[in-house]
Amino acid sequence: MRVAALYDVHGNAPALAAVLEEVEREEPDLVVFGGDLTWGSLPGETLALVHALEIPARFVRGNADRMVGVETDGRGPWMTSQHSDEDLRFLAGFEPMVSVEVDGLGPTCFCHGSPRSDEECVTEQTPAERVREFMAGVAERVVVTGHVHLPYDRDVDGIRLLSPGSVGLQYGDVPAAYWALLGPEVEFRRTSYDVDAAVAAMRATDDPRVETVVGLMLDPPSRDEVISDAEERVFAG
Repeated sequence: MRVAALYDVHGNAPALAAVLEEVEREEPDLVVFGGDLTWGSLPGETLALVHALEIPARFVRGNADRMVGVETDGRGPWMTSQHSDEDLRFLAGFEPMVSVEVDGLGPTCFCHGSPRSDEECVTEQTPAERVREFMAGVAERVVVTGHVHLPYDRDVDGIRLLSPGSVGLQYGDVPAAYWALLGPEVEFRRTSYDVDAAVAAMRATDDPRVETVVGLMLDPPSRDEVISDAEERVFAG
């Protein structure tokens, strides 16, 4: 079983389209979307790409996926208006976690934040004590996580923590789409796409947070800034 791990798309359809072209060439057995799929400026276009995918896929529920159709403040009403009733049912069917037997890795847990919370920030500097806490009762020894939009690969007490980075809103590196191909090795991928065209498409919408998103895309916070903030907050929605 080879798995393409695609996390934190955040409604960036042009980035997802570029990644899926590469994924289809690789012909993995499964695509796991690791949460926060449509919470961005182009949710409809993002869902259209997902529904057209011919490779089997499973979907992890992220904190932003939970907010669609529920959040009544800020961007919430606009985001809800961009989803049909069928879209909302689709998002509601996402799994809290996905477990897959991956070639070369063995039983692998895919979650959004951590196995205990989709809002837990797990980084390459998360203390071992906290890792032991959120792994209590989890059988898998490999955990693929997202939420912080940073790629890394680390071992803590025999537990391998992997983060593929973000497809649609990468932090700490050059603007591109980041993902991972798992089995039998771990391959971190960076897929280029037309960022300027994506920004133009986003600005053509009436997304009330579009300039904030564009700012993060074009001038992402540094790795050290993200890690410092994540480890201070621990849980962040």
